[in-house]
Amino acid sequence: MRLIDPSHPFFRPAWRRYLLVAAPFAWAGVEWSMGNEIWAYLFAAIGGYLAWNLVLAWRD
Repeated sequence: MRLIDPSHPFFRPAWRRYLLVAAPFAWAGVEWSMGNEIWAYLFAAIGGYLAWNLVLAWRD
């Protein structure tokens, strides 16, 4: 079961894919700076999952 469908037309523009990958990593940095390591790890994992599906394994 896939949580995100990278073949959906919404993800065709590269700027959307990169923005969706950067947002959880940015929030992980915010959480880390406030001392919430668990939430930082969670958002970093979400960012990693999105990076894998939307950038690294992207097929046009």
